[in-house]
Amino acid sequence: MTSPESSPLMSVTQAANRLSDDDVLVLDVRFKLEDTAYGAQAYAESHLPGAVYLDLDKDLSSSIVPGVTGRHPLPDAAVFEARMREIGLRKSDQVIVYDDGPGFYSARLWWLLTWLGHSNVSVIDGGLKAWREAGLPMTAERSVRPWPGDFSARPDDSLLVDAEALLAQIEAGQDTPVFQLLDARAPERFRGEVEPIDPVAGHIPGAVCVPCNGNLGADSLMLPAQVLRERFPEPEAGQALVCYCGSGVTACHNILAAVIAGLPMPRLYPGSWSEWIVEPSRPVATTGSEVG
Repeated sequence: MTSPESSPLMSVTQAANRLSDDDVLVLDVRFKLEDTAYGAQAYAESHLPGAVYLDLDKDLSSSIVPGVTGRHPLPDAAVFEARMREIGLRKSDQVIVYDDGPGFYSARLWWLLTWLGHSNVSVIDGGLKAWREAGLPMTAERSVRPWPGDFSARPDDSLLVDAEALLAQIEAGQDTPVFQLLDARAPERFRGEVEPIDPVAGHIPGAVCVPCNGNLGADSLMLPAQVLRERFPEPEAGQALVCYCGSGVTACHNILAAVIAGLPMPRLYPGSWSEWIVEPSRPVATTGSEVG
């Protein structure tokens, strides 16, 4: 198992012991795609003591540009920096993130902060579900940090891959591609059998299906590191793993799982499937390898 010092995961007990520390900022990122007002409403009703709410659409994404972007484009670095300073994030702070439990939205914020140079971020394993099951305190009181933040966004674009690079790889037809694509969506969406959200079904050619919900055990906690490691294909020498999903959100859960498993941090194709298909000339596949 990855050690607590190196793992981006934090147990509810560890989180509870840090809540009152001045150098900890707790962020609530609960969200539902089918009910975009849910997270803010749930936060208003109750949340972890000291937590601040961030919204996937408003804070963790930028505006959609029809015909150009996917459904959750990355936020502008300067805008995100300003928002983090507004809520009081300092360079020296540890950030603790939670959602309802699976960690899909928590992983998005973990990845964003890592991409922008703030690596001291922990995701609560099991999220709010585990917190409540442990009988830990909740509150409806809102918190405001009494100091200005000094977070500075420093994008590391080596963590990104764009559609042009993926298309060039497909067109080159390499026997050993530079990028091994991992699709975090459900197998039936990967195979193009159903598509409940986007207008085109299927996947990017060459991708392997590694559903993000397979990173979790029956208790909704992350699987042990050695079990997670077995879910990911072994990259060839010089090959990088690249994660994508429908819109660049749940792909971050696979990146988180890979890091927990001790793998080099995979790259993210942030536009993901919903961006790939805005250009009709980009190829689409419906057959490929799958991981349970």
